[in-house]
Amino acid sequence: MVGNSFDVVTGGAGFIGSHLCRALVEQGRRVRVVDNFATGRSENLAPLLEQYPDQCEVCRQDIRQLEELKAVCLGAATVYHQAALTSVQQSVEDPLECNSVNVEGTLKVLLAARDGGVKKVIFATSTAIYGNSEVLPKHEAMAPEPVSPYAVTKYIGEVYGRVFSDIYQLPTLGLRYFNVFGPNQDPKSEYAAVIPRFITRALAGKDPIIFGDGEQSRDFIFVEDVVAANLRAARSDVHGKSLNVACGQQCTLNQLVEVLGEIVGRKLTPDYHPARPAEVRHSVADISLARELIGFEPATSLAEGLGRTVQWFQNQKLEV
Repeated sequence: MVGNSFDVVTGGAGFIGSHLCRALVEQGRRVRVVDNFATGRSENLAPLLEQYPDQCEVCRQDIRQLEELKAVCLGAATVYHQAALTSVQQSVEDPLECNSVNVEGTLKVLLAARDGGVKKVIFATSTAIYGNSEVLPKHEAMAPEPVSPYAVTKYIGEVYGRVFSDIYQLPTLGLRYFNVFGPNQDPKSEYAAVIPRFITRALAGKDPIIFGDGEQSRDFIFVEDVVAANLRAARSDVHGKSLNVACGQQCTLNQLVEVLGEIVGRKLTPDYHPARPAEVRHSVADISLARELIGFEPATSLAEGLGRTVQWFQNQKLEV
């Protein structure tokens, strides 16, 4: 893999990263995956490695190992930085580790890309930086109001990205993911996202657990649409910014349970638990800037994406 003929995906064995790796190799790209497998799973990449053994290389390492990371990124065309500690709750419990992975790790990815002659860095950031502002929909001109250590680290990563674009002429573009869901998402972690937890319980004949009253809202987006946004971002000339990546539609957790019940064919009755600290109450995105600048347009409805995700989980036969 030489001469800008390959891309690097940090966190490539993770949920979103593994989908991104597949999309890249299916376009004929060669991919280097950087993952320490703290949360990434080898089974996410196994089919890809079997099908495209000459196009996908796995580098088992931590993004905080700068010299090793520099060697991996040397000569890459694009670095897609997906590696992160992504749980708000985990960041509340261990803010030091969250800062180490998300701030130190991102800085070292940017340094490795700068020194390695990388053409562009696309990095994952988050809706969490908007915090609990009552302004809806969330738009990129809003002042960040992070309410968790995780959100703070993602905002710092955005600032570093802009700085590297400005003073080192390393084109960077941040994508503020809203609530991503789809196949390959891990439901077993204590910090698992809401949709895989709901689905696995529903398929096991159990009711979903909701922390709070269920009226908190999210903007759910299917993982394939997030991958499409990354590919569009890499091809664009836009840099030094952060763009919302979402569907632009608001859905409460109670509404999500209703849609999921229709898909699995039975009424689901949520089991309500006390709300968790530092969680955002409402979230929905204005995606007009991403439409304008990179031509992003989500293609998958919530019901369609949920149906495909339920089918994948059924095929996995996962235990709750």
